[in-house]
Amino acid sequence: MAEHLLFRGGVHPDEFKSLTSASAIQIAPLLPVYTVPLQQHIGAPPKLAVKKGERVLRGQLLAAPGGFVSAAIHSPTSGTVKAVDEVMGPMGRPCQAVVIESDGEDEFDPTLAPMPDWETAEPEALKQRIADAGVVGMGGAAFPTFVKLSPPPLKTIDSLLINGAECEPALTADHRLMLERPEQVILGTRMLGRVLGVTDLAIGIEKNKRDAIKIMTKAAEGTGIKVVSMRVRYPQGAEKQLIYALTGRKVPAGGLPMDVGAVVQNVGTAAAVAEAVLEGKPVYERVVTVTGSPVANPGNWVIRCGTSTEDALRLAGGVTRDPAKIISGGPMMGRSIYSLDIPVMKNTSGILLQDTDEVVQYSGGPCIRCGRCVDACPMTLMPGTLSVQAENERFDLAEDWYAFDCIECGCCAYVCPSGRPLVQHMRRAKAEVVARRRAAQGK
Repeated sequence: MAEHLLFRGGVHPDEFKSLTSASAIQIAPLLPVYTVPLQQHIGAPPKLAVKKGERVLRGQLLAAPGGFVSAAIHSPTSGTVKAVDEVMGPMGRPCQAVVIESDGEDEFDPTLAPMPDWETAEPEALKQRIADAGVVGMGGAAFPTFVKLSPPPLKTIDSLLINGAECEPALTADHRLMLERPEQVILGTRMLGRVLGVTDLAIGIEKNKRDAIKIMTKAAEGTGIKVVSMRVRYPQGAEKQLIYALTGRKVPAGGLPMDVGAVVQNVGTAAAVAEAVLEGKPVYERVVTVTGSPVANPGNWVIRCGTSTEDALRLAGGVTRDPAKIISGGPMMGRSIYSLDIPVMKNTSGILLQDTDEVVQYSGGPCIRCGRCVDACPMTLMPGTLSVQAENERFDLAEDWYAFDCIECGCCAYVCPSGRPLVQHMRRAKAEVVARRRAAQGK
């Protein structure tokens, strides 16, 4: 089994995975109501395809892609469209949502017929199935998978890399998926390889998941897929770091993985592709880790999109004490949420509750120019300088100093002795630059 290269920078946060790493995936029971956001992906909002009062089936199309970079949304169960409303998403922005009142029958929509002959099917037909099923990046980014599988003609892709690192602390959904459904992950990887027309297929898994490495290696026998054991370092699962770790190729500043001939997908995405092709099942549910020291019974569940955070926590027995913070995702790259009504979406890899002693509050301390953030940054940026530029609203300088290369991994904030909100400064700088560009274009 191959070893990997070690990327620059990164940190070693406490893994905090022992609460759920041994917890087998459970199936969440059917709920009476689901509030399904229509913006569950990066890109254009989808176009609503149902109306209030209409009966829908599980897996039925609720909204069609609204552009090339967009994704279809499907119903998590059968029932009636109770309302088309506006809800708050994990990013803190309102978005349109379809409220489904379950009829208790959970009747499946057979529109997407299984494709058992996928090995001889045309790659374009496979790619279209992936689009029709609304598959997006399940690792957190939620970028439409169809788009990643459609590189421009001048970009030659020769490598497909599957991210099984799950380097984010506290989350174990991908780990359990590899342990319990390895054949599904392998089949999805092969399908993605067929769409891209590549035979160089590799799955990278960190060494702290030795059981997953063993099981996935066995499942990959005879397929030509390499399972690579990687040393533990955060943020190993980030696209550019994974590409360097597995191939030695460096994605240029401002570039994309396709610029070095690679496409990166998550193990959850590969499993979703296999379900879409072999079962005709769209993405309307996913494995979610519900964890944290205030949670009564942390674990991993298959949860349907549109399930409220409150209902997800109820699966885990609720809380033993009031949390200081609730995070959608993990502690490094997740987003703090303020409402238990915020629903689970395609990219909700985890729901994490933190105690008071696990949270650091920024108190306005200045940058002391220690350089720790520079050493930790996996993108070779100068986060401290960029942070000061953002504070002083010199967003033009932040752009010149490559703020858009920031992957918001949180390594800089993790090591900062002043506890400065470096990631928030980066996000603000990028948002301000984008807003000014749009204003200049009259949009």
